Order: sequence, then C-alpha cells, then structure tokens
Amino acid sequence: MTIMRIIGIDPGLNRCGWGIILADGARLSHVAHGVVRPKADLSMGRRLAAILDGLEAVIEQHDPHEAAVEETYVNAQNPKSALALGQARGAALIAPARHGLDIGEYAPAEIKKALVGTGQAEKDQVAFMVRRLMPAAGNVVADAADALAVAICHAAHGGFRKRVGSVA
Repeated sequence: MTIMRIIGIDPGLNRCGWGIILADGARLSHVAHGVVRPKADLSMGRRLAAILDGLEAVIEQHDPHEAAVEETYVNAQNPKSALALGQARGAALIAPARHGLDIGEYAPAEIKKALVGTGQAEKDQVAFMVRRLMPAAGNVVADAADALAVAICHAAHGGFRKRVGSVA
C-alpha cells in the first residue's frame, strides 16, 4: 500500500496556515498543523521572509511528497489587500518549490466543494468537516483548518498520482 504525505497551505500575510496529512488511498489521517505568524511590525519583505522560513522549516521537519496551495480570492473592493495576499501566496509557493515538491493549486470554491459538497460553504462548515474527517486535529484554529482542507482537497483529486511507496 502506498501512502502520500501532503502539505496544504492557506496563504496569509498575518497568518499563514499549514497542515500535513497522510493519504492512503481514500483513508486520510492528520499528521500536524500550525500557523506561521510574522510580526505585524516587520517590513513587507521581512514578513514574506518569515512566511518562507516558517514553511520551509515545516517542510524540512515533515518531508511531504506533494504540496497544495489555496488560490487567491480577488477582492475588487480592496485591491491593496488582494495584492498583499498575492505576495504572501508567492512566498507560500516558493517554499515547496524550493524543496522540489509538485504543487497543486485550488480555488476556494473547489476546496469547499471537496469538503462540504458545495462551493458556497461557510468557513465554519469547512472547519467542521475538517474536524470530522480528522478528529486527531482537535479543535484546530481557522487558518490551520483551512490549510488541512487544502490538503484534503488535493488528496480527493488524487494528488499527482505519483506515489512514492510506504512512508516510514
């Protein structure tokens, strides 16, 4: 039986959630989760570096086989926020790319549909389903729950079907 370790990333400039799962066919299990929180008083460059460094540390510790990152929802009413989120997303994409991981990218509606069955689900519904599918995650905080949802979505889509054998 082959197992795939997947890191899901929910990019954010203030809170960048990450979650690691194991996918063994249709069976999913929780490995770890957390949030990278750059200090708000840092310059933009230093905040992005903190996100990159934090995610790289997680990748080095957990050695995932693949990565999945949530795409940016573009808010036309606040383009400055959308631009900042896009920059955080760039750091979130660089970390797994530097480690040679293939990266799946999923729209928020696609992630919600994979977990809840509808792309219009609310955040609390997604968090509920993450806790239901991964009871070992406990009462996971919103950003980490979103990251686990990204990883679950990637697993539901079959990842890249590049199985690497049993995980030690």
